[in-house]
Formats: sequence, structure tokens, C-alpha cells
Amino acid sequence: MEAYESFAAVYDDLMDNIPYDEWVDYILALLHEHHIDTGLIAELGCGTGNITELLSLAGYDMIGIDNSADMLEIANEKKQTHHLPSILYLLQDMREFELFGTVNAIICVCDSINYLLDTSDITEVFRLANNYLEAEGLFICDFKTRHYFKDIVADNTIAEDRDDVSFIWDNYYDTESNINELSLSLFIKETGRNALYRKYQEFHYQRGLTIAEMTECVKASGMELVAIYDAFTKIPATDNSERVYIIAKEKKQAGKYYTSQENNHKIVS
Repeated sequence: MEAYESFAAVYDDLMDNIPYDEWVDYILALLHEHHIDTGLIAELGCGTGNITELLSLAGYDMIGIDNSADMLEIANEKKQTHHLPSILYLLQDMREFELFGTVNAIICVCDSINYLLDTSDITEVFRLANNYLEAEGLFICDFKTRHYFKDIVADNTIAEDRDDVSFIWDNYYDTESNINELSLSLFIKETGRNALYRKYQEFHYQRGLTIAEMTECVKASGMELVAIYDAFTKIPATDNSERVYIIAKEKKQAGKYYTSQENNHKIVS
């Protein structure tokens, strides 16, 4: 089963403890610091659109990109309900995303980048970002560190029981591959008189990353590294940080290309 296939239906319910407003305030501060106060922003790994919507409400035109049709279906339903026509959702893999032209900034947060298990794929995401950014445009990306998966999550089990949904979240971290395997068991209440719970199971894999690895990815992509912060601060990150923010800037490259509107895009509407 694809990651986030059954989880999509209950994702927002189970993630209601995430302070999205505070996270977006931090992103906005970084954007404003680099004079990106308006314009078009693309979000990679946008999920159900929580951060996409908040940036739209802050005045930006948004493109949300995700490779889960289930997550984007929910994101688009929310877009219609909240009357946010300035958002466009695209069903694409971030490793080969295509845009119709350049954007002022690209963001990839909520540790979406950790789902790329090969650093060459991470480099490709940065390279594509460099291609589609306006001059001096920013790429803002967060990631969970190797320390987080190895020492904080480790082999722990996380469980929560609610009225309509319960979950069991088992973690196993492989120190040789630096990949964390997450086994997610969901028990979702069905509608109807019997009120039965149906079990779903998904497996998620994320790579624990180091600052050195991410710095090399930025360098290899041709982008300019601006800053590496401990999440939600301006303090320089270390490998003992749990979540790290990378801020990189567009760097002019010979032979940059842009995708024409004739290319095939799956637009979710």
C-alpha cells in the first residue's frame, strides 16, 4: 500500500497537535527577511494543504505539489470549502516536478525530504528548485536528523486511542542504512449502526540525514547555501538538532530550462 493512502482520510484529525500557525510564521519571517513579500510559491509535499492554505491567506499565490492523490483530494476539498482560488494543486513526484514557469520561492517542510532515501534524489530536488526559482529566489526545506531517528524515536511505539480512530505507530531504525521503518496500524470507525472499526496498515520509510549530507546536496545542485538553522530559531543547527531548516538561494546556471504548458500535468480540481 502506498504511504498516506488510508492515512490521508484521518491525517488532519491525528495531526491536530501540530502548531501549523507557528510553523508558517517562521516560514513567513524567512521569506520577508529575503524580501519575498508577495508572488508565487510552490510547496513540495504539501499533503492535505494545511501550510499551503495558510501561506495563501498570507497573500501568496500557491502551487501545492504531492504524489498522493488521496492527500490532494482532501486538500482540494478544503480549498473549495475555504474559497481559496489562488491555490493550484498538482499530482507530481517532487523528484521530477515540473512547473509552467518560475516561482519566487519553493518550500518543502514537515520532513517530506526525509522520504527520499537516496541523497542523489535530494540533490535532484534542489537542482529542480534552482531551475524553477526566480533570480535570488529561495528554497526553504526542513529535515529530521539522524540523531532524531536513532536517539529520540529509536525503536519506540507510539499509540493513541480516539473515538473515531486509533493508531499504533511502530518504529525501527536501521543504523547501517540510516533508514527508519515506520509501521502504521490504523483502526478507523466505519459509518453505520454497528459502528465497527476497520484496520488499515501502511509502511513509511524515512532516511535520517546529517547536515554534511544536506550541505553536499545543496552544493552539488548548484544552489547557494544561505543558512542552516535549528528549527524555528536563528541558531545554527548541529547534528544534535532534531529538526533542521536549510535555506538555499537560486544561483544562475547556464542552460536553465522551463517547462511549457504543453507538458502533461495532473491538476487536481
